[in-house]
Formats: sequence, C-alpha cells, structure tokens
Amino acid sequence: MKDKRGYVRPIIAALRKFDVSVAEVDSLDLHARAGIGVAVVAAESAHVRDVLDRCERLVAARPEVELLSVRRRLHGDDE
Repeated sequence: MKDKRGYVRPIIAALRKFDVSVAEVDSLDLHARAGIGVAVVAAESAHVRDVLDRCERLVAARPEVELLSVRRRLHGDDE
C-alpha cells in the first residue's frame, strides 16, 4: 500500500492547486486502484465544469496512472 500512496499523494497535491477539496475516497484497501473525490463550490456552474475539466485533464495526463472512469454530479441551489 505504500507504493500506492506514492502515486496517489502527488496527484492529490497537484489537484489542490485548483482550489478544490480532494481526497482518496474509494478502493482504499485495493493495491492497484484508487478512487479520488474532488469537490468544488462556485456561483456559476460553468466555472465548476471548467475546474473539473482541468482536474480531469491533469489526472489523465499523468503517465503513471490509467484513468478508468469519471463521474460528475452537480448540485444547484434548488437542492
């Protein structure tokens, strides 16, 4: 698991430069997988989408990992 943390921690640190909340949230006990959750709050949904797009591109561009899936859930002020 130490090896996995060596990959996950730098990704989390890099994502924080986008002023988002980020943490490893899934597959904590699996050696070759990690689920990383990112949360962002903004007045405009377009800004939220832009930040999440940049976060996704950052992770996808890392040669040492394979991005398997992305799920997004946006909540408006009516929820």
